[in-house]
Amino acid sequence: MNDVAARVPLSAWVLFCAIAQLAGLTQYVQLSPIDSAHVIHIGMRLSTITFLWVFAAAVILRTRPCAKAIGLEPRISALAGTFLLYGLALFPRRELTPLAEIVATLLTMVGLAGAAVAICQLGRSFSLMAESRQLVTSGPYRFARHPIYAAEEIAAIGIFMQFASVWTALLLAAQIAFQLRRMHNEETVLNASFPQYEAYRRSTARLIPGLY
Repeated sequence: MNDVAARVPLSAWVLFCAIAQLAGLTQYVQLSPIDSAHVIHIGMRLSTITFLWVFAAAVILRTRPCAKAIGLEPRISALAGTFLLYGLALFPRRELTPLAEIVATLLTMVGLAGAAVAICQLGRSFSLMAESRQLVTSGPYRFARHPIYAAEEIAAIGIFMQFASVWTALLLAAQIAFQLRRMHNEETVLNASFPQYEAYRRSTARLIPGLY
């Protein structure tokens, strides 16, 4: 019952954000001239909208968890890792060179698109909190145990570039620390739920194949 109740506000909020982004994109297309920079920006907005729709669908359709992390810390880490980066919007935006703007936009677009692909691969096993439903080791999960987080951090770097400062760097560092703790919590739950997880963990990179 708690899992079902948690889906409603989260999915409603994400769908609201997706609709707002779609309305903003429609206005942007109508008012902006079409050139290479604007095409890239439109692609970034489309990847954001796609990510939000996929995220909402995964929350609505996911199955009930068979196990959950115990205690308050895993929940705090999951929420902070997910939403802390939204605090960047509270800081002034930097003026970027056209090349830096394109790089930031491409990083955001590629990261969000990659996260959407990984969420689709998880399907009904997707979760915001440290929970276990079904062990997924195919698709991007063949190469990394946490491809969603890897993709999200690529997008985070692109977003950070637009607000870069000492304070936003500290915010990004805190968000990464929570994500690392979140990975640990998820791996603990999965290891306890699935006997084959330890072999998968030993043979698969955590985030970046060949590095980490």
